[in-house]
Amino acid sequence: MGQLGVLIPIIGMLIGGFFVVSRSEIGRAFAHRLRTVGVPPDSNLAAEVQELRNEVAALRTELSETQERLDFTERVLAAGKQEG
Repeated sequence: MGQLGVLIPIIGMLIGGFFVVSRSEIGRAFAHRLRTVGVPPDSNLAAEVQELRNEVAALRTELSETQERLDFTERVLAAGKQEG
């Protein structure tokens, strides 16, 4: 009974810990991940992701151009202050 007596509280704590984790957001996310393993991705989702990637690339290009224009404007303004 000595060894079994030590294991009972440990097993009880493990079961309680599993119960608490299973009710948390992490437990729900892990369960969702287990349910979706091997499920092929939705083709609509893949198309939407590709569209968003294209949109982000276009926004990056626009941002880069805007930053170049801002740099040019700052240089022009700085040159104007030095002359005047």
